[in-house]
Amino acid sequence: MTPSVTHVSGTVTGDVEVRFTESGVAVCRFRLTDTPAQWDAAAQKWRDGTPIRYVCTAWRNLARNAAESLVNGVNILVKGRITEIRDNAVYLSADDIGISLRQRIAYTDTSLPSPAAAAPVTPPSPPPPASPSHPATRRPGNPPAWWEERRSSGWSGNGPSPAAADGTPLHVGR
Repeated sequence: MTPSVTHVSGTVTGDVEVRFTESGVAVCRFRLTDTPAQWDAAAQKWRDGTPIRYVCTAWRNLARNAAESLVNGVNILVKGRITEIRDNAVYLSADDIGISLRQRIAYTDTSLPSPAAAAPVTPPSPPPPASPSHPATRRPGNPPAWWEERRSSGWSGNGPSPAAADGTPLHVGR
């Protein structure tokens, strides 16, 4: 019977250990803790459940990359196979590891951030009101011209109109 593949997320706890076999194959081992939230009906609020402990092992390039990338406290996602359950821990052989983007931004070597990456994302400002020198050309009860442009661009009307970082409208196809 083949082991089942599972996906888990959690926080790296402790240091990542990397070793090499006699033939030079990298092996790393790290601990992961997932604390699921559970609804407490009596108190009408969420509480931390019983933490689930994982001991993960990665091999070869994944082991090298994990040893370089993972640190104590970082949230990650692991796809792997359960190899054993003992000592109140689930042992996983990791096939893939990813950094969780829920609480941080991740960059790769090939996509280093531009100066604009640090700028906060803000919605574009609303269009300026019509000036008195240019009288309105629409009849009462008809939408303004900018409304038709936004509607045809795929904007649903919920939230700000889609726009690029420089404020120019994005035309989203349906």
